[in-house]
Order: sequence, then structure tokens, then C-alpha cells
Amino acid sequence: MEVNELITAVNDAVWGYVLIFALVGCGLWFTWRTRFVQFRMVGEMLRLLADSAVDTVESQVREQGEGRRKHISSFQAFAVSVATRVGTGNLAGVASAIAIGGPGAVFWMWVIALVGSATAFVESTLAQLFKQKHKDSFIGGPAYYIQRGLRQRWMAVLFAVLITCQFGLSNNSIQANTICGAMQEAFGWSPAWVGAVLAAVALFIVFGGIQRIAQVSAVLVPVMALGYMVLAVVVVVMNIGLIPHVLKVIVLDAFGVEQVVGGGLGATIMIGVRRGLFSNEAGEGSAPNVAATASVSHPVKQGLIQALGVFTDTLLVCSCTAFIILISGLYQVPELNGIALTQSALQSEVGAAGPVFVAIAILLFAFSSIIGNYYYGEANIRFITPNPTVMTVYRICSAGVMVMFGALASFELVWSIVDFFMAFLTACNLVAIVLLGRYAFRLLDDYRRQKRQGIKEPVFHRRQLPELEDRLECWE
Repeated sequence: MEVNELITAVNDAVWGYVLIFALVGCGLWFTWRTRFVQFRMVGEMLRLLADSAVDTVESQVREQGEGRRKHISSFQAFAVSVATRVGTGNLAGVASAIAIGGPGAVFWMWVIALVGSATAFVESTLAQLFKQKHKDSFIGGPAYYIQRGLRQRWMAVLFAVLITCQFGLSNNSIQANTICGAMQEAFGWSPAWVGAVLAAVALFIVFGGIQRIAQVSAVLVPVMALGYMVLAVVVVVMNIGLIPHVLKVIVLDAFGVEQVVGGGLGATIMIGVRRGLFSNEAGEGSAPNVAATASVSHPVKQGLIQALGVFTDTLLVCSCTAFIILISGLYQVPELNGIALTQSALQSEVGAAGPVFVAIAILLFAFSSIIGNYYYGEANIRFITPNPTVMTVYRICSAGVMVMFGALASFELVWSIVDFFMAFLTACNLVAIVLLGRYAFRLLDDYRRQKRQGIKEPVFHRRQLPELEDRLECWE
């Protein structure tokens, strides 16, 4: 059995029998315990994001005048996390899900996003609660709330190793693989040369630290997401009469008799959940690493903003790709998969400019993911060891070696490796947030209480959780 086949077999076993039920079950539990926070507090999420975006611009102007740099803002933390979400999963991942699992896989991507946003709220709120001070920014994430909240150092180190392998290394290979595939399809460029250029630019950025990553992401993410969604809306409007049919196809395929009888329903659900998680990362334990870096007055604020990021990714950007592909009808062509399917679908709708536009979009999408993914690994390596030599080696491997590996490896191999690490990483994080979730619930109750009292910007102090006061470094 080849390596790729062995990894695929392990992935199917883990995803088919354990993780899907755990993800959906945890999402439903958190949705119930937070009293449907992802639906009831959408207005507050949008307000917080808008206020933070304005504060980001004002603080940057002020800090440039003073010649210094403060903690990154809540909006910048949101931008970095969305940068890792809005990427290959939205273009190549959605296409792969439809090609393998059928149109019904899109429905299950929506389901995991709707229930998973509550999970995203809990994990990011916990990351803020247990964050630590680090030079001119904060640092935190699942490794930190596992060690401080559960007091299990071994489990925290295990998570740190898994997320470094998943995001800092293997995930970057997928981004590079997709960029190179798109460039070769659109322009005929050699993957080796494209990979070399990507690695050089990525190395320059990642050696600048979280501030440079945040600045780049805050510019790239809004531009690339809005540009892609505008094109998708144009395609949808041009084919508005087909939308009811597309929605019908998605729903019927998700529960269709043909899938149940043929045994294909399980595969449809599996691939939908798997690609949905890869895209929005809810419960995976990735976004909390950057959520912890934001400077906010209450942990719930960043939890709400990160929950909004799940909606942004799956319900907006992923749906745009799905509609384009399903409108084109090309998902039924066996030879098309991944980014090539998305490019061909756009070409059928807007002409020869379609593949070129997707190539440019995936370059922005995936490259922003590369630099965001790198930071997840950096934060967790710092948790394990402060040795600067280890960090330098990691930077070279993450932004250099793995980018080149992805440029030259096969589509199937890079996806199998990512699915392998993603499964075990998510399982580790879910155990932690289920055990610590009660603190996120209490923080949400406190936030809502202060809002009912007319306090526009609720504030949290660590003395409000006396049993944790000696384990919380911030929140004086």
C-alpha cells in the first residue's frame, strides 16, 4: 500500500466514525449552552467589528506619529484569522467537495458552519481569557488554555506539536500546491519557479513577526474577499433563474434517496464536514491562536468577532464558489477537480478571463493563508521552547521548505496529509474546550448582564473568576 493510500485509509476511519459526530455534537451543545449566541448576537458581532476597524485606522495613525507600535487590534486579529480561513478551502476545497461528494456536500458545509460558529465562539473566548503578555503583543491559544485551565502540560505540548505540523507545515503545502496549479492552468508557468518566488516572499514577511502579518492581512483580506464575492454575485445575477434549481439540487442531493440506497450519503456528509472544517476551522483550535493576540476589554468581544469569521468564510465565500460551479454544471465532468474545476466553471460563465481571475484570486487568498498559518506555528513553538534557533529553523521550513514541497507534490498527497493532522488536532482541541467551556458560558452571561445594564463596552476583571485568578496573567 502506498503512503498516500495508507494516510487516506486512516483519515476515512477517523473522520467516518469519530470526528464528524464529535464536531456536530459539540457544536450543538455549545449552541444550546450559549443560547444560540451565533444567531442572537449577530448585530453585536457586526458592531464590534465595525468599531474595531475604525479604531485600527485611528490607532495606526497615532502610533506612527509617536513612533511606536502597540498590541494588534481586534479587527486585525479577525483579519489574520480570516486570512487563514479564506483561502484554498474556499476555491479548491469547495470544488473538491462537490466533485467527490456531490452537490449535497455543500449543504453539510453550511451545517458545520452554523453549529460550528458557536464552537468558534467558545474556543476564542477561552483563548482571550488565558492569554499571556508577550513583548508588544499578547500570545495565547489552545496550548495555553490547556496548560493553565486544565493544568495538563503534556496535552498542551501535544496540541502545540499537532498544530505546528498542521498549519505551519502541511497546510502551507496545500496553499502552495493550489497557487501553482492555478498559475499553471492560467499562464502555463512552471510550479517550481512559482514555488520559489512564493517561498522567497513568504520568508520576507514571516521574519517580520505578527505585526507585519497583521498589516498585510488587514489589506489583502478585505480586497480579495470583496473582489471575489462581487464576481460571484455578477455570475449569480446573470443566472438568477437557475438559483432555485441550484438550491434544490443541493438539498435533494444532501438527503437524496439515491445517495441513501447507494451508500453514498455517508460519503457526502463526510466530505462536506471535512472540507467545511478545513475552510472555516471552527473547533480545530487554529483561530484562537490569533484571537488571543487582540487587545479587548472583555474576552467575549473577540469570541463574537471570531464566530462571525465562520459565517464570512463558509456562508459567504464558500457559497459563492459552490454556486458558480453548480451553475456551470461542470462538476459532473470526472476529469475536473480542485482549483481546475473552479477555473473551468468561471471560464464557462465569464469567458477566457475566468481562469486568470481565479489564478490571481487564489494567489491572494492562499498567500495570505500561508503567512497566517505560519503564525499559528510560531505561537505554539514559542509555547514549547524560547530557543531562537528552533524558531529560525521553523520559519525556514514553514515558509520555505513546505511551500516548495507543496509546489512540487501531487494534489492528492498534500490533501491527505492535511486531513490526517487536522483530524487529530481537532480531537485534541474539542476535548479541551468541552472541559473548559463552562468558563466561556459564565463570561458570556457576564457580558450580556453588563449590556442589559446599559454598558456599551463591557469590561472583565480576573477577580470575577476567583477560582482562576492565580492562573490568569492578564485582566488586572
